[in-house]
Amino acid sequence: MKLNTITAILALSCGALFAQAASAQTVDVQGAWARATVPGQKATGAFMKLTAKDGTKLVSVSTPAAGVSEVHEMKMDGDVMKMRAVQGGLDLPAGKAVELKPGGYHVMLMDLKAPLAKDSTVALTLMFKDAKGVESKQEVTLPVSAVAPVGTMAPGDHKH
Repeated sequence: MKLNTITAILALSCGALFAQAASAQTVDVQGAWARATVPGQKATGAFMKLTAKDGTKLVSVSTPAAGVSEVHEMKMDGDVMKMRAVQGGLDLPAGKAVELKPGGYHVMLMDLKAPLAKDSTVALTLMFKDAKGVESKQEVTLPVSAVAPVGTMAPGDHKH
């Protein structure tokens, strides 16, 4: 009896771990990059296209390169461009690409620990939460560039 109970607990635990690991792979990240900085600059943006297989939310972002990492939104409020942190996570509808780009949703990296040099890379951890409340994380490494890599952003996008 005890052996059956232990076996059942282990099976459930492994299943939960497998579900969490599997859900981490359900968001496709394309065209990711971060804007290079100059010495003394304490903030920059990171951009990418996210496509989730199933509906989920991007609930947080972290990186060892910055003291603060947040998902932000820029939008016009009358004649004024406003930027603010997204509260409650960024919705990623099933099968629909969500662009994080200059002038719209983006990742804001603040309190940078060192400048982000052109042609280097920066590691980000993206934290997602699915409709059932299961959290998963995905590690990504972004190239650092002074401008958007060719083919990732539309001409005329607002520069951050």
